[in-house]
Amino acid sequence: MNYSVISGDIVSSTSLNHEDRKLVEENISRLLKELKQKFFVYGRVIKGDYLECVVPDASEGLRVALAMKSFIKAIPIDLNTYKSTENRIKQFKIHGIRLAIGYGELSRYQPDEGIIDGEAIYFSGREISGETTYDKERIVIKNTLFFASKSEVLNKNFKPLLALLDVLISKATARQCEVLYLKLMNNQEEEIAKRLGIGQSAVNQHSTSVGWNAIEEAVNYFKMIISNK
Repeated sequence: MNYSVISGDIVSSTSLNHEDRKLVEENISRLLKELKQKFFVYGRVIKGDYLECVVPDASEGLRVALAMKSFIKAIPIDLNTYKSTENRIKQFKIHGIRLAIGYGELSRYQPDEGIIDGEAIYFSGREISGETTYDKERIVIKNTLFFASKSEVLNKNFKPLLALLDVLISKATARQCEVLYLKLMNNQEEEIAKRLGIGQSAVNQHSTSVGWNAIEEAVNYFKMIISNK
């Protein structure tokens, strides 16, 4: 049985102040609970800013990854409270989190005992650890969405797709990311409007601005390809 395993690390987490780090940690805890309820995802946090999530239905891997990214980007961090580290915090606001989807088997998966082992988690972990996002002087962000498997065909097919999604979501506002997250979690626009306290027309406008139609097509394409493996 194949899984999608998502590894991720928060961008510029060490530059956040104590209050904002706590805010991020609390929000990540809520995110993992919601993903577990909706997609039976097993998620855990390692060292405060590194996440690992197992998606049992591998075909939902991209949907879950984009839900994670949009949720993190929507966390209300106020840039005005930062000065010396402002550029690094801007990178958090733009990118939120770097994520790699590893697709493959798990030789051991015992969520109740916190055990994850196998090629899928090795693939995702290597993609994250192998990418350098900053040096001593400045942050250098290239890409923040990755896919890795033992199939070079899949890897090549998904690379440009994830690169385009990366650019699209990096330009999204916090409110657009809120709407995107709720849509990825399969909520209808009427439900989203009630939850966010805005009109349905505003939800539709944010959906259009963030490129929901293209994102939904990408998610469905990933689901179709992985489902047929």
